[in-house]
Amino acid sequence: MTRILKSCVSWTLLGACALFVSGGALANGGLVPSQWYDVGEVREATGVFHNIALAEAGGYHLIPGLDGCFDNPGVGGMGVHYISAALLGGLVQDPDQPQALVYARGADGAQRLVAVEYIIPAAPWDSAHPGILPRIAGIAMHLEPDLGVYVLHAWVWERNPAGFFKDWNPRISQCVLNSGSN
Repeated sequence: MTRILKSCVSWTLLGACALFVSGGALANGGLVPSQWYDVGEVREATGVFHNIALAEAGGYHLIPGLDGCFDNPGVGGMGVHYISAALLGGLVQDPDQPQALVYARGADGAQRLVAVEYIIPAAPWDSAHPGILPRIAGIAMHLEPDLGVYVLHAWVWERNPAGFFKDWNPRISQCVLNSGSN
């Protein structure tokens, strides 16, 4: 009887641990513990860029044609993208060096860092890796056909109820202010 009781307790604890881990992943946008660590590293690497002047000093700038505030009415917004031209063009991705920093405007017009974006030019990637999607931390990027790039957003600084790696965030207000100024 003692062996049966121990076995029941062991299986109950194992089941409770499995529920705890899966529930934790669901509560955190589907991220598993190994990805939580990556998010911490990305936050550490990009935290200084909450200050836009420091982001600009670090090589992130508004690029004409891509300097608007991106939104998708009824779905959500992204915000304004500051892009590092020096990091564009590479086919190898480093999660700690995103090609773009995404800022959202508050009601007062001030911008705050909300996400990072990884960008790979589609033509060189497809030539080198036909039929294979690029990945960052094991997550597949997707093609943005209008721009000819593969992209992946990571909402490391703002919760996204649509999903941690989704393009549009319903919590980001629509682009109602001129996005060309700080």
